[in-house]
Amino acid sequence: MTAHVAELVYLLCCGTSLLCAVLLLRRFARQRVHILLYSGLCFAGLAINNLLVYLDFVVPHTHWTLARNLVAAGATLVLVFGLIWNTR
Repeated sequence: MTAHVAELVYLLCCGTSLLCAVLLLRRFARQRVHILLYSGLCFAGLAINNLLVYLDFVVPHTHWTLARNLVAAGATLVLVFGLIWNTR
């Protein structure tokens, strides 16, 4: 039973991150504020990361650990780059 709850939580996290990414990127398309672009790209990467966590948990005999960590690091670096770039 707890395995199904964990799967549901991972999918909900993926959906929430994807929704945040869509909303941020839509707002960027209207206002052209670059921090919205970097935040939206970060949340898109986090949605992919959550999907990989789900796949790692559900699909037997697969290991997505390296891919998950690379995607999470990439998403975080995009946001850090955007924060540094906007302070200039």
